[in-house]
Amino acid sequence: MNTRKGTTERGNTKEANMFAVLKTGGKQYKVQSGDVLKVEKLAADAGEKVQFNEVLMLGGDKPVLGAPLVDGAAVQAEVVDQIKGDKLIHFVKRRRKHGSQRTKGHRQQLTLLRITDILEKGAEKSGVKAAIGAGSVAGVAVAAAEKPAKKAEKKAEKKADAPKKAKAAAGGDDLKQLSGVGPALEKKLHEAGVTTFAQIAAWTEADVADMDEKLSFKGRIEREGWIEQAKEMTKG
Repeated sequence: MNTRKGTTERGNTKEANMFAVLKTGGKQYKVQSGDVLKVEKLAADAGEKVQFNEVLMLGGDKPVLGAPLVDGAAVQAEVVDQIKGDKLIHFVKRRRKHGSQRTKGHRQQLTLLRITDILEKGAEKSGVKAAIGAGSVAGVAVAAAEKPAKKAEKKAEKKADAPKKAKAAAGGDDLKQLSGVGPALEKKLHEAGVTTFAQIAAWTEADVADMDEKLSFKGRIEREGWIEQAKEMTKG
């Protein structure tokens, strides 16, 4: 059986006898619990646990060879990160009268995993989601299904925040009285939770730097003298 070597990194802990040969992304990997390996990109986020159900062999005291898969066996792993592989250079040259040549670079999308468990049986009852390739039909379907849900979630958050922002703006000061502040800039300040002159008058250097970066004011707060103006407004 042609398994891929050199793709795993073992820790300093004592290795167990139990190992498995799994298949993913058209390749085979021999793994043990604790191994870290790179596989073709999976449709999963860092920190998620996934399960490989295509186990070709289990090794140990009593080796089991699949036909082609080992019934009920699985390998579970935690997604460490989504990474890119080394850059591969692809050179194409056409030998014709008006031939051409072209060099292209490509970095493979990979998923870094840590093997956590090797199950000899009971894979169908584990409750861990199956490892699906990001480029597979199933992976694309999962990603497509998640997008509307995320959009709906963001829309609901904005809708929930809208009354709070409107209420804060309604009970605040007219920030357009500050130098250089128009309706658009006032709206930005409201969205950042700034609705009164008293808030601006109490800003520290750290607050100014934070607001400058958050709203891309590029030094406008100090340049226009908003804090001094806000202090005068509060006195009145």
